[in-house]
Amino acid sequence: MWDPKPDAPLEIRGDFAAIPTAVPGTFLGEHLPRVARLADRFAIVRSVSHDDLDHGSAGYLALTGQFHPNKTSNPPPKPTDFPTYGAILKRVRPDSQFPYSAVHLNGPALVPETTGPGQDGGFLGRDFEPLVLGDVNSTPIAVPCLDALPDLPAARLAARQNLMSRLDETCRAMERQNSLADRRLAAMDTLYGQAYQLLASPHCRQAFDLSAEPQAVRDRYGRNRSGQACLMARRLVEAGVPLITVIWNHSNRGQDKNPDTTDLYGWDTHNDIFDALKAHLLPRFDQGFSALLEDLDERGLLDQTLIVCMGEFGRAPLVALEKKFAGSSPGRKHWASVYSIVMAGAGVTPGAVYGSSDKIAAQPQTNRVTPGDVAATMFSALGIDPEAHYQDPLGRPYQIAAGRPITGLYTS
Repeated sequence: MWDPKPDAPLEIRGDFAAIPTAVPGTFLGEHLPRVARLADRFAIVRSVSHDDLDHGSAGYLALTGQFHPNKTSNPPPKPTDFPTYGAILKRVRPDSQFPYSAVHLNGPALVPETTGPGQDGGFLGRDFEPLVLGDVNSTPIAVPCLDALPDLPAARLAARQNLMSRLDETCRAMERQNSLADRRLAAMDTLYGQAYQLLASPHCRQAFDLSAEPQAVRDRYGRNRSGQACLMARRLVEAGVPLITVIWNHSNRGQDKNPDTTDLYGWDTHNDIFDALKAHLLPRFDQGFSALLEDLDERGLLDQTLIVCMGEFGRAPLVALEKKFAGSSPGRKHWASVYSIVMAGAGVTPGAVYGSSDKIAAQPQTNRVTPGDVAATMFSALGIDPEAHYQDPLGRPYQIAAGRPITGLYTS
């Protein structure tokens, strides 16, 4: 996709050709024509590297900036996990305009059928979790229950909230001796409070209404889970949500059970990689991601919005058939030693290529970047010092990000 090797042997470069982009000398894979025309609006980082080789723990690394204690594994989420980026953001800078500091769209990310770690509040608790929405393309309004009821005016809604608060206080007084029950009630209080804020704010409700978009705009993004999630992300940017995560495909191996349903495809293409990319994955990505870039730019929002397009790792240099996976044609196995990500907006130098891999895309050659550096760059773009600290509920300090901002992406 991002780092084709047209001069490498066939078993390295694969079936796809490289195509020129809007930036002279920069090439992309041939099935990204729309994105290629926008290459002068984003930067490619071709030297991201780490050593975690399974989706669960590497996804945790991508979503928290921290290595999981059980590296190269598929662990379940635990309350002792590090918090996801949006939870840290809410801890250090709660949002005053929107009930949530972060929203995860098309989630949660499944590995392949169970929720992967790194997507919640972790040891910070439920109070700090992002809002998680699934298939926003399934209904006209992504959160249908936010529709205002005509027979429920604001005064009655407020009265119901007051009654609920009094009942909760009574329950809490009865449960003081049971600390677990008290924590659960506190968590429910937070969820109820956030729901009430959404109900009480027309501004928030309208942000989730995709039907308000012109049909041509919805078509431009693509009438599918991933494309409409990108469109929802743009609406949430306009609504003032500080941090939005679009999970491009909610299952990493959904194609195993639904090989003909593109919405359920994942990027874990151990076999049949070229067929899967050409027929299912790349056309939708090319359409949806390019639409997001263009739309934000045309609305004057790209200058103030950092876009980060990344996975938990890349795919191996060598094309080979893996017998333990379904499929009849070769694919590529997991590879974390070097892979590419894309960044755009918020001061990132458009058209830049930062770092490089060796001639077969096996190892970083220049300017190695870590997931911690990516995390530090994101927090820096949010105006938060990545070297600062936040505290857990017990008062223990943790550094916001383990890496350093990728200053080479910026001209000044």
